[in-house]
Amino acid sequence: MTALGPDAPNVAGLVYVAAFGLDQGESLGGLLSQGPPTPALAHLVTDAQGFGWLSEDDFVNHFAADVDPVKAKVMYAVQQPLAASIFADVMGVPAWKTLPSWYLVATDDQAIPPDAERQFAARMGATTVEIPSSHVPMVSHPGDVAQLINTAAETVPATS
Repeated sequence: MTALGPDAPNVAGLVYVAAFGLDQGESLGGLLSQGPPTPALAHLVTDAQGFGWLSEDDFVNHFAADVDPVKAKVMYAVQQPLAASIFADVMGVPAWKTLPSWYLVATDDQAIPPDAERQFAARMGATTVEIPSSHVPMVSHPGDVAQLINTAAETVPATS
């Protein structure tokens, strides 16, 4: 995480929110192939240009399951596609190896299994919080996400 603005100090820390925490040599495709597809990704459709899209049902009922359905449908309508090529990309040396990290586990996540999130957080030595959320806690629990970011920002000394 980095503080923004021309006069803001640099902050050396990372905050992960219901995210993959890959280690060196790992790929998303490799991790995802270790088990059955999660409910949110079970019907991912790849278009002719190589971009992946979630169906409305999977987006509303699994990806953003704890978001008001009307808002989740709007989020579905404006979703940005996922380049299918990212599944083969191999991680270099991750920044969490040298920077303090915080991790928010979304215990009701149907895109990344919560146990996998816990494993990512544990191996990076992240300060971890858990909340009952779908894959988008920044939408369904923005106060909890903001609190974690604030805690991280207040904990890591600023550098100039």
